[in-house]
Amino acid sequence: MTGYRPMTRTTRRALMLGLAALPLPALAATPTPLTAQDRALANRAAAYLEGLGEARGRFVQTDPRGVVSQGALYLKRPGKARFDYDPPAGLLVVSDGGAVAIQNSRLKTFESYPLAATPLSLFLARRIRLDQGVAITRVTRLANGFAVTARDGRKQTEGEITLSFTDAPLQLIGWSVSDAQGQSTRVRLINLQRTSGLDPALFVLKDPRVKNVGRAKM
Repeated sequence: MTGYRPMTRTTRRALMLGLAALPLPALAATPTPLTAQDRALANRAAAYLEGLGEARGRFVQTDPRGVVSQGALYLKRPGKARFDYDPPAGLLVVSDGGAVAIQNSRLKTFESYPLAATPLSLFLARRIRLDQGVAITRVTRLANGFAVTARDGRKQTEGEITLSFTDAPLQLIGWSVSDAQGQSTRVRLINLQRTSGLDPALFVLKDPRVKNVGRAKM
């Protein structure tokens, strides 16, 4: 594993590509027609994601430069996720169901984006409808599973995301997001397990720079 490097603009963009991507440059590839077997696998993946509910595990992220970072992952569908990066990264990414916030305690920065404009919205939605809003561009068979590549059919978010699954048992094991230049950020999930009773506070992230101002004394 490569060591930690200071966060640069490229690294920050890679973070947003992998976990909370801003709209990406559109990819020019023409979608491959899906077979009935492709659609069956895609529908199976959608049903699995809808039934995931709460889950926790670890993630390993590799950006286009090969920089590797990792941390703890918490999911609470619909809409909520938390990526808590291990030190010394100083990064925390939280989706509260409406927005995705990115806090960097090292750089003392805080950014927020609509969840609908990020790849997270693809598998955190309450209903995952492959015939509405999501365009499946291809389904790829892997040695021990399959991968589903999709893009936003409404074009609110350009670019593509590929979700990878094992087949037996069916489980999400990671995803990748690619830009128009072919550079990709990969996220690999480790020991993702269903759980229950996650603390709601995990999915709340407020801007630490905003100070509460009390009432003026009379």
